[in-house]
Amino acid sequence: MTQKIPIAKPNLGKEELAAMKEVLESGILVSGPKTRLFEKQYAEYVGVKHAVAVTNGTVSLDVALKALDIGPGDEVITSAFSFIASGNCILFQNAKPVFADIDPKTFNIDPQEVAEKITSKTKAVIPVHLFGQPANMGALKEIAQDNKIAVVEDAAQAHGATYKEQKAGSLGDMGCFSFYATKNITQGEGGVITTDNQKLADKARLLRSHGESQKYHHEILGYNYRMTEFCAAIGLAQLKKLDGFNEKRIENAQLLSNGIRKLQGLTVPYVMKDVKHVFHQYVIRVEDNCSLDRNELAESLTENGVGVAVHYPVPIYRQPIYQALGYKETLCPNTEEACKKVLSLPVHPLVDKKGIEQILAVLESLEL
Repeated sequence: MTQKIPIAKPNLGKEELAAMKEVLESGILVSGPKTRLFEKQYAEYVGVKHAVAVTNGTVSLDVALKALDIGPGDEVITSAFSFIASGNCILFQNAKPVFADIDPKTFNIDPQEVAEKITSKTKAVIPVHLFGQPANMGALKEIAQDNKIAVVEDAAQAHGATYKEQKAGSLGDMGCFSFYATKNITQGEGGVITTDNQKLADKARLLRSHGESQKYHHEILGYNYRMTEFCAAIGLAQLKKLDGFNEKRIENAQLLSNGIRKLQGLTVPYVMKDVKHVFHQYVIRVEDNCSLDRNELAESLTENGVGVAVHYPVPIYRQPIYQALGYKETLCPNTEEACKKVLSLPVHPLVDKKGIEQILAVLESLEL
């Protein structure tokens, strides 16, 4: 009997339950000692001086741009191929998102595209470390330095990933992480900003808690973006497991690639040299010479108990909100092509060897 293999599933255990119980018994539920300890340990893990815990990953991007004083009239470049939060965080500042195309092999933002789209109004670039593989940060940082713009890493899918042995979140001016339920580690919801810049960290801390520098002393317009102690406690338990989770994802990805390479019409994920890809998603391309198109393949896999997803079906600029804002002429051909062909297969740590064998057996049975 075949098992049903979900595309994603949180990996939680007795440690997380015990952590939740401890918070309940403490009576301290928001922004207390667990949050401060999580910030300390996450900063140490990433290799930066500061980590600022917030409500979720979208908030981390919003606060990072606010800390950089991005505002009306400014432009920020980001990838056209990502979750919509990568663009919306720019709209939150009343600034203009400028969408760059991707490298078709890595699905990450193309540095040359970034260089070509910089204007006198450009204040920052947000590279997305998509699916768990760091963007080409060497080239992007050089472009940013030459043009005096900030680099904000969208590392929502890249916990523990590395670029030339340096962890995602430590490569730009600020790094932004999400701990949503499907991420490599989770808090249910939750986010964090990482940086070596004391000024930016201080501004982010003000912004997340009503602009308050001390009790009832509010220096700037701030928000209620604080992390709960529940999230921090789960995060502390999950952080201890992160490297193990990632190694299992990498192992599963290698097994999938070894099998899928033998099949016609499917292209396995490309891994750049000198990076650690942590496979938040395992994303194949369904090529034109495959006997099934992407949607037909997805349907067949689902019917055989294999969960699938499409990350992402349309470029951000083709979402209705962006069409309404006048992005009708924007065209990123590599992104357009990827949206038609990508398909995510289960790779998370709860997929065991039998599960991988089942996925490959189903693919082989389809006679691609």
